[in-house]
Amino acid sequence: MSSAWENFFAATVVLASAGPIKHRLVEAYREHLADLEEDELPREIRDEFSSLSSAMCCVRPMKGENAIQATVRKMSDLEAGGFAVRIVGMLGVLARLQAAQRAPKLRAVGED
Repeated sequence: MSSAWENFFAATVVLASAGPIKHRLVEAYREHLADLEEDELPREIRDEFSSLSSAMCCVRPMKGENAIQATVRKMSDLEAGGFAVRIVGMLGVLARLQAAQRAPKLRAVGED
């Protein structure tokens, strides 16, 4: 899971940087999330990631652009912001899962 966490963290850093939201969304998804395989992700975010991935590549590109760029070009800034929120939300789930794995397991020990 750490690889997925690292990818989502890197995407979130891009989303939090300066510049137009559409440009940041294209870069974050293309550079850090587009190549992730669903089976690399925990089941808790697979459906959300699958939905996001399908939605990010649904417009036929014009000459000189890819499907991600074409899809985001057709979005409003508000829609692009919504996709950014979804990415950050998935990072949150990954962070909680990673923290839960690292939490010490306590058990009651009886006196003998």
